[in-house]
Amino acid sequence: MSSSKTYRGSCHCGQVRFEVQADLAGVVACNCSICGRVGHLLTFVPEEQFKLLAGAKAQTDYQFNKKNIHHLFCSTCGVRCFGHGTGPNGEPMYAVNVRTLEGVDLDALQVTKFDGKSL
Repeated sequence: MSSSKTYRGSCHCGQVRFEVQADLAGVVACNCSICGRVGHLLTFVPEEQFKLLAGAKAQTDYQFNKKNIHHLFCSTCGVRCFGHGTGPNGEPMYAVNVRTLEGVDLDALQVTKFDGKSL
């Protein structure tokens, strides 16, 4: 998987739905205090490649530490589809949980481990 494609994703109950244009060649498994607990597999995209289709008011925003990332989750089913904040280049970005995308074979992905605990 080395080309950008449009994916649809959602939470378990379907209240939060979105589209994202992403290249899943570089999926990340982070071991930071939050990702390690929830089991995210992440892909990162610029803001213009993400479109929320439904559920803006159905989500709860959790922030911690420097509070520069909005860790969102569905207030009904608790699934964490994505978060957003500022990327290393200073531009707005989305971190999408690949586990919430439709039609993705997770076993076929090349996952890179990231040591977020060290940050």
